[in-house]
Amino acid sequence: MSSKNARNDLRILFLGTPEFAARYLEFLLEKGYNVVAVISQADKPRGRGQKLLPTPVKEVALKHNIPVFQPKSLVKEGTEIIEKYKPDIGIVVAYGRLLKKPFLDAIPFYNVHASLLPRYRGAAPMQRCLEAGEKITGVTIFKISEGMDDGDIALQKPFEIGECETLGELYEKMINYGTELLDEFLKRYPVPLVPQDHSQTSYAPKIDKNDLHVDFSMPAEMVRNKIRAYDPVPGVRARLNGTEVKLFGACVIEQNDEYSAYKPGTIISVDKSNGGLIVCGKDALWIKYIQFPGKSKIGFSDAKNGGLVREGMRLERIDQAPCCER
Repeated sequence: MSSKNARNDLRILFLGTPEFAARYLEFLLEKGYNVVAVISQADKPRGRGQKLLPTPVKEVALKHNIPVFQPKSLVKEGTEIIEKYKPDIGIVVAYGRLLKKPFLDAIPFYNVHASLLPRYRGAAPMQRCLEAGEKITGVTIFKISEGMDDGDIALQKPFEIGECETLGELYEKMINYGTELLDEFLKRYPVPLVPQDHSQTSYAPKIDKNDLHVDFSMPAEMVRNKIRAYDPVPGVRARLNGTEVKLFGACVIEQNDEYSAYKPGTIISVDKSNGGLIVCGKDALWIKYIQFPGKSKIGFSDAKNGGLVREGMRLERIDQAPCCER
C-alpha cells in the first residue's frame, strides 16, 4: 500500500455503500490515507440469485482489514463509532442516507457529489444530467449540512460531456475526476468554504420505472439523451410487436424531411454497422443494440437476421395501449 503524498495525520471515517463509493474507498486506501473505520448500509440481496451479499464498500473494507459498521441508527451507534475511533473528518460518497444531528456535529463531514452543485441535488445527478442534454457537468466536494446537498462548497471540478456519452462512460469520468479532487481536498484540508447560490438549484430525483420508458414522439435528440442516460444499466424500455425490449447505443441523428411520413418509432432501416434507424417526432436516430427478455443485447442487424426485427415494425412507449404491427 503506497503512502506517497498522502496525509497520514488525518484520521478518516468513510461512509458509502455502492460500487461507485467502493472505488473511492479503494483509491484512498491505495494512496495510503488513514481510514480508521467505515460505515455502510445494510447488506441486501444482489445478483440473479438474490443472495444476501455485503455492500461493495463493505467488501473493500474487509479486504483491507478496516473496521466496518452497518448501524441502523447513526445518532446512537454512529456517535459511538466516532467516540471509539476518534476520526478527524468524515468522507461521504453515495452513502444513501441523510446525516442528522447530533451525529453530524460530532466531526466535519464532507460529501463527494456527482454534479456541479447547486445543480442536480439529489439521488440521480448523472442520469438527470444526461437526460437534460447537459454539455458540462462536474464533481463537487461540500461540507454536509442537514439539508439535501445544500452545504457550503469546498472544491469543484467541471468537465465536458460528449454528445453521445453514456451513463457508463460518465460514471468512469466521475470516479477519475472525483478521486483526483478528493485527493487534492485532503492534501489541502482545511479548505475555505463558499456558500452555494441557492437561486440556481435544480434537483435529480431518484429513478423510477416510468423514467425508463422511451417515447419516440419526442425529437431525436431527446430520445438519444433518454437512452444514453440509462446505458448500460438499467436500459430504457419500449414495446416492439407486443414484447418489451431494451435499447442501447444511441448516437447518430439523421435529418430528412421524408421521415415525417412515418409514425414515430418506425424502424425504417437496419444496418450492420449503425444498427436500426428509428423515426422520432423530429428527425431519426440510429440505435445500435436491442435486448429481448431473458437474452443478452444484440445488434439490430443480428436481430433482423434472427427474424426478431424488420423494417416497418414500430417501437412504442410501454405505457401506451398496445398497437397493431405496422
